[in-house]
Amino acid sequence: MAPRQAPTVRQRRFGTELRRLREATGMSAPKAAELLGTDRTTISNMEAGRFGISEERLRRLASIYECVDPTLVDALATMTGGRKAGWWDEYRGKIPPDFLEVSELEHHASSLRTLQTAHLPGMFQTEDHARALFDLFIPALPRLEIELRIAQRLARHQVLTNTPVIPYKGLIHESALRMQVGGRHVAKAQLKHLLKESERDNVTLLVIPFSIGGFPMAGDSVLYAAAHSHHLDTVQVDSPIGAVYFDSPTQLTNFRRRLDAVEQAALNPTQSQDVILTIANDL
Repeated sequence: MAPRQAPTVRQRRFGTELRRLREATGMSAPKAAELLGTDRTTISNMEAGRFGISEERLRRLASIYECVDPTLVDALATMTGGRKAGWWDEYRGKIPPDFLEVSELEHHASSLRTLQTAHLPGMFQTEDHARALFDLFIPALPRLEIELRIAQRLARHQVLTNTPVIPYKGLIHESALRMQVGGRHVAKAQLKHLLKESERDNVTLLVIPFSIGGFPMAGDSVLYAAAHSHHLDTVQVDSPIGAVYFDSPTQLTNFRRRLDAVEQAALNPTQSQDVILTIANDL
C-alpha cells in the first residue's frame, strides 16, 4: 500500500488517536507492530494518517492497547476502511485545501459550535455576501476561483439538512452583524437570511452584544466539531496563514470552557433574533 501523500485532517486525527492509545499503555511502536503482526513502519504510517486500516485491525489494536472505552473504539471504527469521496472532493485541487478540511469536519461531526467575531458563519452566508467577501482579497482572486469558492461555501449548508440532522450553535458578535459587506442591500438580505436560518429546530444563534465588553477569544473565528466520542473532537481556528487545528485533551477542554463562558455572556436566542431584526430594519 502506497502512503498517502497528503492525509486529510480527519485521517491525521485518526492516526493521532491511535498513537495516544499506544502511548497510554507505555508500549513502543516496535512492540505494537510485533503484536499486530506487522512492521514498525506500518505503525508509524498509520499513526501519521498516511495508511488506512481495516475495522478488524483497528479493533485488534484497541485490544492490544487495552482500550476499555467502547464508545471511542466504535467511533474510531467508523473512520476505518477506504475513504469515501465526499461532495467537497469535487473542489480538490481547485480551491485551497483548508476549505475542504472544514467541510469534511462538519460532515462527520455529531454537533457543531462556532464563534465568529468579524464575519458571519460560512454555512449561512448568501451568495452575494460571500462574493463580496472574496472580492476583497488582495491580491485579487481569479474570477473562476471566486465562483468555485462561493459554490463550495453555499454547499456547506447541507450539513444542517442532512439526515440525521445535527445540532448547531453559533456565537456571533454584534460587530459581524453590523458590518455592511457588499453594501446596505446585500447586508440587509444577509441578515434576513440569517434570521430565517435561526428558526430551524437544530440551529441556535446567539448574539454577543457590544455591551458585554471583552470576552474570551475576542477576535477569533472558531469551529468546534464534536465527534461521537469526545476524545475525537477537533477545533479549527482561522489564522492569517491558514487554519490551525487543535485536538489534545487539554486543548479541547480549554476551548469548551472558553466557548461556554462566551455563551453565558451572550444574549438568549429570542433576544438574539430581536437584535438581528433590529439591525436589519435599520439598514
